[in-house]
Amino acid sequence: MRVFLRQPGANNMTDKHDWTIDDAERLYGVKRWGGGYFEIGENGNLHITPDHSNPAMRIDFKAVIDEIKEEGIQFPVVIRFHDILRSQVAELNQTFRNTIAEAGYDSPYMGVYPVKVNQMREVVEEIVEAGAPFNYGLEAGSKAELLTVLAYNTNEGALTILNGYKDEEVMQLALLGRKMGRKVIVVVEKYSELLLLVKNAKQLGIEPMIGLRSKMTVKGRGKWESSGGDRAKFGLTIAEIINAARYLKEQGMGHCLKLLHFHIGSQLTDIRSVKDAIGEGARIYAEMHHMGFPLEYVDVGGGLGIDYDGSKSTNESSRNYSMAEYVADVVYGMKEVCDLENVPHPTLVSESGRAITAHHSCVVTQIFGEIKANSSEFATEAAEEEHILVSNMRSLADSLQGEYDLQETFNDAAQYKEQTLAAFKLSVVTLEELAKVETLYWEIMTELQKGLRNLEFIPEELQELDYSLSSQYLCNFSVFQSCADTWAIDQVLPVIPLTRMNEEPTVNCSLVDITCDSDGKIDQFVCEHGITDVIPMHKLKKDEEYYMGLFLTGAYQDVMGDMHNLFGRLNEVHIYGHDDDPQDFYIEEFVPGSSVENVLSIMQYHPSALAQSVKKSIDKHIAAGDIKPREGVKWIDFYEKCLQGYTYLKTSL
Repeated sequence: MRVFLRQPGANNMTDKHDWTIDDAERLYGVKRWGGGYFEIGENGNLHITPDHSNPAMRIDFKAVIDEIKEEGIQFPVVIRFHDILRSQVAELNQTFRNTIAEAGYDSPYMGVYPVKVNQMREVVEEIVEAGAPFNYGLEAGSKAELLTVLAYNTNEGALTILNGYKDEEVMQLALLGRKMGRKVIVVVEKYSELLLLVKNAKQLGIEPMIGLRSKMTVKGRGKWESSGGDRAKFGLTIAEIINAARYLKEQGMGHCLKLLHFHIGSQLTDIRSVKDAIGEGARIYAEMHHMGFPLEYVDVGGGLGIDYDGSKSTNESSRNYSMAEYVADVVYGMKEVCDLENVPHPTLVSESGRAITAHHSCVVTQIFGEIKANSSEFATEAAEEEHILVSNMRSLADSLQGEYDLQETFNDAAQYKEQTLAAFKLSVVTLEELAKVETLYWEIMTELQKGLRNLEFIPEELQELDYSLSSQYLCNFSVFQSCADTWAIDQVLPVIPLTRMNEEPTVNCSLVDITCDSDGKIDQFVCEHGITDVIPMHKLKKDEEYYMGLFLTGAYQDVMGDMHNLFGRLNEVHIYGHDDDPQDFYIEEFVPGSSVENVLSIMQYHPSALAQSVKKSIDKHIAAGDIKPREGVKWIDFYEKCLQGYTYLKTSL
């Protein structure tokens, strides 16, 4: 539910006492969505505890920003806290281990990370290394992903799960994995794939490991609930599952059937959907055993959600359960059905990519400007023979010095403004008179907004004032590149200032990027009142840089961005915690973002040809005497330097 945010300073919390860190926490909800990794420090800066097993290690985000600047790295940047990534891998696997031991479950957990969630090499490498003690594997959903997984998932004790639609080449690559001693399980998404797999396996003389994906009747809740149900894109019906198992038996390959897979959607918001899916999947597994097909693995798919808005609810950007509750429902739900049906407990597999990667990555950019609804300064003094509409608006503004009715004043001001605009279109009112009316109108709206603080009930039209009068803070990044889901599917991502949170924020604002597209904005925010249209930020200071962080971007956002306006990938900074360092961290790697040359080349331009064309044009003007030779050389060098530079703005004080 979206709500309107009251003007900063208008709530009882700030009227009664000076601003505190607790107030900042209530407003921005860092602990609610931070997963234990982020917290507001007493100095007002965001602090990071990147490893749950080492709470003493604490990083000040301001120190990270300062070191990035010292290294000459240009903002905006993606910052990856690799310790968070490793911590999430360990936490998921250890939670399954502990729950399995507590429940007396007879088989282990062997999870896989679905690389589609974030295919970045550094991310995959960290997950493979952190998951090695747990035999944590990888999942691929395409040919390119499978080629990557075969090279990186070298742990022969871990699983490789192959999902998605497949052609003959993909089947042969999977069989190559088997030849290399890997536990590659080909999940059959449609019946014809089984025929193709069996044909290639027999031709190559390689025994495959086969899984069948069930098209579940249970549907999840949230944006991706269509992953389940009769209209699901992937999976076999119950009849097709039985026919597939019998076909394998006829081909002498019944023993190759190893896994049952099901998936009811990403970012599951309601734990009841998980319970229902486990119940249905466990029954299918048990019946397959009774029919003579002793499966070894049950893959419960993805879906373990992230609480993006911190509400712990069934909102699309939240979840009403914890990781521990999710794991318990998987383990105990499977055990209960298996025990009732007297079948072995299968090895449990899950594909929880979002929960692994979301917290480790954030986007940091500088706010370098402000757009105000009423920012213009224009003289509004009375002039001879001015139009009556201008006089009426001025009189209305003067009347606000005494007692007045907010609703009536708003209605009158809106009417005068509309009438003046109509009169201007008919050449009855001059452009200067229109400017006076507009200036007076916004002065009146600003005064009315102040009066809202004392109202118990705010009329609907007046509720819009906070949004209408809010500022737009200009951010040096592209929504389409760095947080595509906020634009495409209204995904809510936490946004907070990274410093000064020990000061009261007094400016309600939305955020706009530097693309020349009206959709290049963020106007849904996580605040204490719910999802709001604006977020309180601090007043910009002329002598101080102000940085904003966009969090929980590690899942999908890192790899889904496009190059709208030819803004390319961001610079990346990889952070590792280190107890012996005075700041508790060090920058392990800097990965340069896209240069202008990079993005132009992708779009089939040839930067060298562009430079040559500009040089010819400048040489022509030099020959004509319009440009001096020394100046012409400098312009050519400048053009070539810009081609080699970052696609984003240089925003220094």
